[in-house]
Amino acid sequence: MIKRALISVSDKDGIAVFARALAEKNIEILSTGGTAKLLKEEGIEVKDVSDYTGFPEMMDGRVKTLHPKVHGGLLAVRDNDDHMSQAEKNDIGMIDLVVVNLYPFKATAKQKDKTEEEVIEQIDIGGPSMLRSAAKNFKSVTVVMDKADYPEVLRQIEENSDTTPEFRKELAMKVFAKTCEYDMDITYYFNRKLKENGDAPEMLDLHYEKVMSLRYGENPHQSAAFFRNPNNMSANVTNCEILNGKPLSYNNIIDADFAIEFVKEFECPSAIFVKHNNPCGAATADTIEEAFKKAHAVDPMSAFGCVIAINTKCTMELVEYMKEQKMFVEIIAAPSYEPEALEMLQKKKNLRVLALPGKWGIDYKRRDIKKVAGGILIQNADTAPLSADDLRTVTEKAPTQEEIATLLFARVVAKHSKSNAVVYAKKDGTAEVVTGMGVGQMSRVDSAIIARRKGGDRVPGSVMASDAFFPFADAVEAAAEAGVTAIIQPGGSIRDEEVIARCNELGLAMVFSGMRNFRH
Repeated sequence: MIKRALISVSDKDGIAVFARALAEKNIEILSTGGTAKLLKEEGIEVKDVSDYTGFPEMMDGRVKTLHPKVHGGLLAVRDNDDHMSQAEKNDIGMIDLVVVNLYPFKATAKQKDKTEEEVIEQIDIGGPSMLRSAAKNFKSVTVVMDKADYPEVLRQIEENSDTTPEFRKELAMKVFAKTCEYDMDITYYFNRKLKENGDAPEMLDLHYEKVMSLRYGENPHQSAAFFRNPNNMSANVTNCEILNGKPLSYNNIIDADFAIEFVKEFECPSAIFVKHNNPCGAATADTIEEAFKKAHAVDPMSAFGCVIAINTKCTMELVEYMKEQKMFVEIIAAPSYEPEALEMLQKKKNLRVLALPGKWGIDYKRRDIKKVAGGILIQNADTAPLSADDLRTVTEKAPTQEEIATLLFARVVAKHSKSNAVVYAKKDGTAEVVTGMGVGQMSRVDSAIIARRKGGDRVPGSVMASDAFFPFADAVEAAAEAGVTAIIQPGGSIRDEEVIARCNELGLAMVFSGMRNFRH
């Protein structure tokens, strides 16, 4: 039976109604600070915790509930005679209901005008301590930190003068999850501060919240779920709005993430077509319509059942083109949609349409995390910029300014392709467009040959990008046979001089970027 409650909340929405209902059941209410003041103003009888403990609040309220009369009343095991004897001896009364929510640390930390001292002041100490004490003793104590639970608590008290053991356990579980999340918010804040200072923590704690359970994983016999970092506010797949279609599958999420992060590389209108986590089409242009059509034309066969990401508003012209070409698309992702375009896309029941609100552009501080058995690997994401000024011409023939622009475009596409990757690309009107790709091969020359085969007649006049150095000159020879005019690669092979000499013999221009872009 609930006879005494302790109420101390930062979020005071609904607390007066809740406390009045308790008082009407003759439940004694203990409270602190602003909460006690509010309840008294509402005409609700309240006893200050400082009067209950006989110990004043001090140090600007930092110390008020950290007292044996509070925690003894929460932690005492009611059917343990020794516990109850000690409680009686020390004048510790039982507290049966705790209603606490925490200082708004996360909200304060997000405010850029707040000093570190102001943020630290919002680290709650007494609140989590009371919550955890009450939650640990859920067999006897009801603990509430979510105002959404107020109605059910009152309903159960009305019916039974107490809450059910099952409900108390459920509330306790919520407390442990929320206090864990609260501690992670604090950890995240200090980790970010350390990163700003160039330091890194020795221990890494990752906190993700569940978005949804998935029907299955990569294959139907694998179970799966989708989690997100609650602190990320970027325009990405975890924050997307699904405007049409079925829920995303495991593979949908992987491909959508890949396409979205890829298209963020470009500032001008760009379209990326993805299949099985590899690009099968990529183009940039002065208009999104030209970029979209040129990207689709790279490999229409592979684009069947693809995922598409664009970096501008999706227009009606794009949707009409998709209809004319009878394109089968799994997902289209864009920052926004013209109303008529969205209306037409929503007529396709199985097409997943994603809108991408949030901060747009490359997150240069983003980390990549890869799982290995028993551990994880963490690295900075491969987002380091590369410009024309970073390139070094190593052949007798230098690339033209137009070729340099296309080389940089092709290098980005190669960076987002599975190693070993070779990409052919050319300028076509206002567009930079891929003309052929060979990816994921064990031999770089095989990638060059596949790229030529996939590109066919479009390849002559293209430039070539390689994600890593050439161990031999054979890939250069294959590129020359395909009609390539200029090459970008990182350099660094023991046979660099041999490769450069072969380029000179074949009349090719080649630049070194000094940056390898493996993608395993």
